[in-house]
Amino acid sequence: MSVDTSIKFAIADDHKIFRDGIKMALGGRPHLKLIWEAEDGKDLMHKLTIKKPDILLMDIRMPELDGINALPLIRKEYEGVKIVVLSMYDDQQMVSKMMEMGANAYLTKTTDPNEIYDAILTCMNEDFYFNELVNQAVLLKLNYKKTVKQFYPNTTKFSEKELQILKLLAEDKTTEEISKTVFLSPRTIETIRQNMKNKVGAKTIAGLIVYGMRNRLIE
Repeated sequence: MSVDTSIKFAIADDHKIFRDGIKMALGGRPHLKLIWEAEDGKDLMHKLTIKKPDILLMDIRMPELDGINALPLIRKEYEGVKIVVLSMYDDQQMVSKMMEMGANAYLTKTTDPNEIYDAILTCMNEDFYFNELVNQAVLLKLNYKKTVKQFYPNTTKFSEKELQILKLLAEDKTTEEISKTVFLSPRTIETIRQNMKNKVGAKTIAGLIVYGMRNRLIE
């Protein structure tokens, strides 16, 4: 009896023509299997209760429940689902907002299908896919002088080992690569990483990195 090792993905978008285009673009790609598609946010949340995908390709603007409000609900109930935002919006404030809320990648709908496929594989293997759009959004937010309290208060103290791991995360190093660099087991790296997220209240690695950059812990 063979074991299905396909990456199960789903599409949530209110435009059928776009869903059909994505299905055509990703059809026949190795290791991908479409398990369902949703036409709005309410339909999306219902289908998640029936079958959980590995990857969710999700639009922001949808009727019933938009992507901005759906994302934290999905993060709360289905933490293991990787969310790749596919949107017409390329506004950098929107990009950074969605990443901070827990998206694993942010792509525009004009993105080449090859890059969408790469983003899916990268999110599955390394949790996040950082492209030029996301990097620019993060840097813009870091350079913006806030007049209100920061999203994460600058009260957290990291150990030297934690700071070393944080810097390696910011360099897009995998758990295995970090493990070899700091001479700790992958399981220990995962534990330290989770503890660091808990310290600052970050839900994702992206949020942890943003915290480090905002507070000048990462050069």
